[in-house]
Amino acid sequence: MFKKLFTFFAAMSLVAAFAAVDVNKGSEAELDSIKGIGPATSKQIMAERKKAEFKNWDDLISRVKGLGDKTAAKLSDGGLTVGGASYKPSAAAPKAGAKPAMPVAATPPAAPAAAPKPAASAAKK
Repeated sequence: MFKKLFTFFAAMSLVAAFAAVDVNKGSEAELDSIKGIGPATSKQIMAERKKAEFKNWDDLISRVKGLGDKTAAKLSDGGLTVGGASYKPSAAAPKAGAKPAMPVAATPPAAPAAAPKPAASAAKK
C-alpha cells in the first residue's frame, strides 16, 4: 500500500513539474521553475505585471528586457504561457536562418509615346 501511495505522489509531482505556468497568474517561484527564467527575469516579470497584465507574447517580449523570439519559444516549450496560449511566432517575424527574399526589380515605366510633330507649313511667308 505504501508503495502505491508513494508512486502516486511521485507521478503527481512529475505532472506538476510539466504543468503550464501562466505569466499573468504564476507566482515568482512558479516562474523560476520554468527552464530559462532565473530570479532576475522573474522579478522583472512580476514588476511589469504589477503595471498591467501581459496581453500576449508580443507584449511580454516588448516589456521584459532580454526576451526575444528565440527565448520566448524556449520558455513556451518549458511550459510558460501568456493568457493560456503557447508562443507562436508572428507571421511578420522572420524565421531563424531564413534568408531575406530578393526584391523584385521594378520594370521601368514605358516611355510615353512621342507626340506627333506638327507639320511644317509648306508656305512660309
